[in-house]
Amino acid sequence: MAQDSSKSRLAGVKTLKCAFALYATGTWNNGEARAEVKPASLSVSFDEIDIDSGTARVAEGFGPMRIIARLSMWNLHFLDIRSEGSLYITTVFDRESRNGKLKAVHTRHEYTDVSVPGFTSKPEQYYGECEAGS
Repeated sequence: MAQDSSKSRLAGVKTLKCAFALYATGTWNNGEARAEVKPASLSVSFDEIDIDSGTARVAEGFGPMRIIARLSMWNLHFLDIRSEGSLYITTVFDRESRNGKLKAVHTRHEYTDVSVPGFTSKPEQYYGECEAGS
């Protein structure tokens, strides 16, 4: 039986404020993949979400940017392809975590040989929740 995404509480959402409290970083050591899990304090906000046109705006430290938004069944995906070659993906699930907030995951696909404090240099995946607004 097919699921109807129009019944998702995410179908009419116009804004999302997300907080991520845990993340994993990935790297390779002598060719062997490794991951490390750490506490996080990352906030990401989305507004001007328009499911029909497939667009949204993400607000962050470098200013707001237009990105791709797609509702797929019960999940709302945000795709942010950066000019420097990195890719950020956020998925908000139509599943409550607590107090009306929705479970979410945010992934950053970047890799540099040098780590700079405050910037992503290794692949990262964040886990948290989002609060929806209309």
